[in-house]
Amino acid sequence: MRITVLGSAAGGGFPQWNCNCRNCAGVRNGSVRAKPRTQSSIFVRPDTGADGILFNASPDILAQMRAVPALQPARALRDTAIAGVVLMDGQVDHVTGLFMLRERGTPLPLWCTDPVQDDLTQGNPVLRVLGHYCGVERHAIALNGSAFEVPGTGHLRLHALPLASKAAPYSPNRDRSVPGDNIGMSIVDPATGGRVFYAPGLGEITPEVFEAMAAADVVMVDGTFWTDDEMATQGVGRQRARAIGHLPQSGPGGMLEWLARLPTGTRRLLIHINNTNPILDEDSAERALLEAARVQVCEDGMEIKV
Repeated sequence: MRITVLGSAAGGGFPQWNCNCRNCAGVRNGSVRAKPRTQSSIFVRPDTGADGILFNASPDILAQMRAVPALQPARALRDTAIAGVVLMDGQVDHVTGLFMLRERGTPLPLWCTDPVQDDLTQGNPVLRVLGHYCGVERHAIALNGSAFEVPGTGHLRLHALPLASKAAPYSPNRDRSVPGDNIGMSIVDPATGGRVFYAPGLGEITPEVFEAMAAADVVMVDGTFWTDDEMATQGVGRQRARAIGHLPQSGPGGMLEWLARLPTGTRRLLIHINNTNPILDEDSAERALLEAARVQVCEDGMEIKV
């Protein structure tokens, strides 16, 4: 299968429109060697086909489509390579792009969990609004690990796993999370046996999550913050990373410790990177630590073959 990283930043993108932290100001004025990034999303398709799965629909989806010609194969007067959309959660930075897909001539095939459907019909009624346009053909994602497919994508098999993280701020589950607010996904190509584990929002690595990571050829996991107190120390917020559902990379029990335990051949990538994270600076000590640990930082447009 082929994975295209459409966007690799956390909510707000990089540089964030209203932020003048060291990273954001530096990338604008050229004093920091870093690449701008749009909000996180990936497109996955089989080697033998044009159509694939859009995982999350970020507010930047139109710019991402223009940057990736594969999403517009131009086989008809109106066309798209997006066979269906799979949502990992109901966060604004992962669902707002659904509005941009409203010109479809048929209902949008959409896979999400029951809690996410509830949030997107009540607190943030995206699905109800789309009912006035193309409509939505919604499919429920089971949380028992059973496989499902998105038709037209070469029989790629998907297995969802509930994660410990946070629901969207407009969700009634924000402070009392329920299974299905956030999920990780194992994506398997039966033609090659290749396996990817994708989890852009990950607050805790349970035994089940680590088992899924260890079984994958490629892991793409939460890279939001370097430290637990990153926002406070940079003066842009008061909440800690873990409190808002993101496991920081550094420190005891951090993401880097977990990634180091994976089999030697596993390809390790961080995605959903906050604008404050020092790993965005390609000359930073933190970036050097990642490189020494053979951990990659996702960039927009990155192609991964599994």
